[in-house]
Amino acid sequence: MALDPALERYSRQILFREIGEAGQRKICGSRVLLCGCGALGSVLADGLTRAGVGFLRIVDRDFVELSNLQRQVLFDEADVAEGLPKAVAAGRKLARINSQVQLEPLVADIHSQNILGFADGVDLIVDGMDNFETRFLINDTSLATGTPWIYGGCIGSHGQTMTIFPGETACLRCLIEAPPGAGAAETCDTAGILAPVINVIASLQIVAALKILSGHRDQIDPALTIVDVWDGTLRKMNTRNLRDQGRCPACVGGVREWLAGTRGSQTTVLCGRNAVQVSPAERAPVSLSDLADKLRGVGEVAVNPFLLRLTVNSGEFIITVFPDGRAIIKGTQEPAVARGLYARYVGS
Repeated sequence: MALDPALERYSRQILFREIGEAGQRKICGSRVLLCGCGALGSVLADGLTRAGVGFLRIVDRDFVELSNLQRQVLFDEADVAEGLPKAVAAGRKLARINSQVQLEPLVADIHSQNILGFADGVDLIVDGMDNFETRFLINDTSLATGTPWIYGGCIGSHGQTMTIFPGETACLRCLIEAPPGAGAAETCDTAGILAPVINVIASLQIVAALKILSGHRDQIDPALTIVDVWDGTLRKMNTRNLRDQGRCPACVGGVREWLAGTRGSQTTVLCGRNAVQVSPAERAPVSLSDLADKLRGVGEVAVNPFLLRLTVNSGEFIITVFPDGRAIIKGTQEPAVARGLYARYVGS
């Protein structure tokens, strides 16, 4: 029997027995929300579009920079020159790759007031973010709406991923009680990152997405997969009993602190100063000297017992961090830009 011409581009994927034509039709009728279109997100967007998801909503708050091109596969030097938002640049490229996919690129900061709108009507949420604050918000949204989501994260040469089915499997808060404090965790801007680990983790996320969207969610192991491409290792941590053992406040107790907005960083635009104050979700002491060590080489760093000052982008932004984790980002009045800079250099 001849293949439907509308499915011809997916012929090799259809030949894979576990998907077949029936599975491909389900994929083509699916709706996906992709949160973030940076390193992980650009690989995810590319893979999901080529696989033929019916509708892909891409939400990202950032714009394309030269340092992105080492690992963010959808962008090129022309996008840098135009100063395009990542969502817009990705949408342009993806539309040329697969015109059958309905794309909705949105330039927006994901927060508690808008995420339910972004998640409305989708079958799956995929994580392409670079900070734990938004991931905890996605986790709450998944639990509130019953929508599965696929967590992924990378730093240095290692990464991890886990698929979450709300009410059935362990959620992110079962695995990680709270986001790391300000300055406690490395970011790709302080520790660096190898592009290959991005591709490996994103590929594992895409496979999980295809299993779910083609009707084979039962073939996903309840596990956290951990990869280190430098060491060449891959291991799985069984999470089958984690939900029941941990008495998670989110998926067992029904608490939705991140979605309610009672947890999460707070921003205040400082009148007349072209600056925004960012207060972290959890106030905890920050070692300014340790943070200074991480940031040397990123920009110009000055530190004393009372504050740390980081100047980046040839003086465009000055980030002043205080011992309680609070920071003032000078050079913008946009809370989304300030939160992005905070996540990039201080951590979530």
